[in-house]
Amino acid sequence: MTNPARTVFLGISVIALTLPFSIMAFAQDTATYVTNTEIEAATKSMASSPVGDQLLRVAGINNGEYNVGIAVVHRAKATSIQSGLEHSQITEIYHIISGKGTMVSGGTMGNAKDISDAHILEVVGPSKDGGPIAGGQRRKVGPGDIIIIPPNTVHGWSDIATDLTYLVMRVDPHKVLNVK
Repeated sequence: MTNPARTVFLGISVIALTLPFSIMAFAQDTATYVTNTEIEAATKSMASSPVGDQLLRVAGINNGEYNVGIAVVHRAKATSIQSGLEHSQITEIYHIISGKGTMVSGGTMGNAKDISDAHILEVVGPSKDGGPIAGGQRRKVGPGDIIIIPPNTVHGWSDIATDLTYLVMRVDPHKVLNVK
């Protein structure tokens, strides 16, 4: 036969031990939200600039194990682009909102130089043949298209047919993005 006092004590002990963890689970954000209003405001603020990259949010994921950032990028119409990028530690996912262009990925940049930005580590420079990237795969993209660019992959635009705006999700397992 069980002792009712002991059962009540054990029940209270279990609740007392688990309650702080339950409260922490509810107190933590389970998702990070970026509203369409924020995206539209960022897009509008960059509309007159030739190039813009506005970081909206960086979220720590899985108790800070890694970060994911989201930004809005704007590129004005251009037919002669002289640079490409290569991120050593970040995977980027582009979702084209508006505009059209030709994305180049893979290949090499011959005269690249290391630069460091507040939230992206990258290599930027023209290739040996004067274009942004020598070799690589060229693909025309437009609204709704998604591009996934793994780390250490040279990428850039060979032309931008119309002003181009896209969301960029930056997966950051090494936590080089500044958390906002």
